[in-house]
Amino acid sequence: MAKNIIKLLDVVALTVDLSEYNLWRGQVGTVVELLADGTAFEVEFSDRNGRTYESVGLYPEQIMVLYFEPASPEIKPEMVTA
Repeated sequence: MAKNIIKLLDVVALTVDLSEYNLWRGQVGTVVELLADGTAFEVEFSDRNGRTYESVGLYPEQIMVLYFEPASPEIKPEMVTA
């Protein structure tokens, strides 16, 4: 199975609830910083007007990359469990 590589400026969605930050599974953010040599990510959550309402360091298992184009045949989806 292909590994889901998370890169700077990727659009991601939460796969878990983070009630301490008032963030919930499915909320969408943008990767704005690679942390710990790419093993964690700073994700910024903004409203429809572009105002940031939260910025949180997250692990890969807490987010999934969103794709806006058809996937390449060699890319296999990775099942994420919470």
